[in-house]
Amino acid sequence: MNLLYFYSAAGIRFGIKTEQGIIDLQAALNAVPPVGAAAAEIPSSLEAMLAGGEVARAALQQYLDGLLAQTSQADWLLDEKDIQFAPCVPAPGKIICIGLNYRRHALESGMATPTTPVLFSKFNNALAAHQERVPLDPNAEQYDYEAELVVVMGRRARYVSEAEALDYVFGYCNGNDISARDLQFRSSQWLLGKTSDKFFPLGPYLATADQVGDAQALAVRCWVNGQLRQNSNTSDMVFSIRQLISYISQYMTLEAGDLISTGTPEGVVFGMKEKVWLKPSDVVEIEVEGLGRLINSMA
Repeated sequence: MNLLYFYSAAGIRFGIKTEQGIIDLQAALNAVPPVGAAAAEIPSSLEAMLAGGEVARAALQQYLDGLLAQTSQADWLLDEKDIQFAPCVPAPGKIICIGLNYRRHALESGMATPTTPVLFSKFNNALAAHQERVPLDPNAEQYDYEAELVVVMGRRARYVSEAEALDYVFGYCNGNDISARDLQFRSSQWLLGKTSDKFFPLGPYLATADQVGDAQALAVRCWVNGQLRQNSNTSDMVFSIRQLISYISQYMTLEAGDLISTGTPEGVVFGMKEKVWLKPSDVVEIEVEGLGRLINSMA
């Protein structure tokens, strides 16, 4: 199931991507009220879906199957080209990022491969949506892209084993860990160069884990102005998704809806001999296999 949020005259709306188009779920529920014992279990938001677990997901799928069987056109079914996307996870409690988590990226950066995961954070001010413009402020010059697979937690996790870790994952999405390298390395703490406004585009969709399959074998690509810059695979991670969830949960409680951005592969500007940093009007496209394509222009 591919989930998303989008803006409308009525505010931010929860949607589902289908072959027929984008379902505005609240509009559909209003127009075609669910019936039967499972009606109360149908979630109308990502938060409700996370809280309801598998029961809510199954109830929603059953409702959608019946809804899409209808042949009449409806105002709850939207053309994707007509919607304005919002971040596919609009209000995560925590955004935890992993540094140097691809072997070839550590090599190109001239840094040692970590022996334990390198953690840093972004904040919600950094969230941006698919097709949203990302401002490059004049207080830095070395703007860089980072294509990343983002894990969305499905339930509370504390002291989780590696063997059980994936049971706590709700789904995955594309992320772009935009970085200002001159600010990032101003001190030993990376925060300043990582969490400027709109420095973490997400989307366009949040794919549920059952749809993605083996998240440790996904192609990761990034294009800048149509030129392929990053072309790798999540199999090159130093620490697997299982290891990351288990490790983080030993030190803090992960909650449903929290994000873990799992690191970027080789091909970033920082690792190039001839560094041409991002500039206004550049278009960055991020694509992790099976998750759609996240596109943002720099402003």
